[in-house]
Amino acid sequence: MDHGYPDCQKCNSGLLVPLSDYGRDGAAITYKAWVCTNPDCGFNIRIDNGELSFGKGLEQSNK
Repeated sequence: MDHGYPDCQKCNSGLLVPLSDYGRDGAAITYKAWVCTNPDCGFNIRIDNGELSFGKGLEQSNK
């Protein structure tokens, strides 16, 4: 099945889906993060201040 999103290479059961955000000045940041759809996996890769990070715990923001 061609779903358009890559399979998660960590758990092999979820998909990696993109998330976008807004910068400090309100500019859109497309594909800031990719996260696994499998809640038991939790794999994520993201860009923070120009640095690539992955595997950090996901938390809901209070904003």
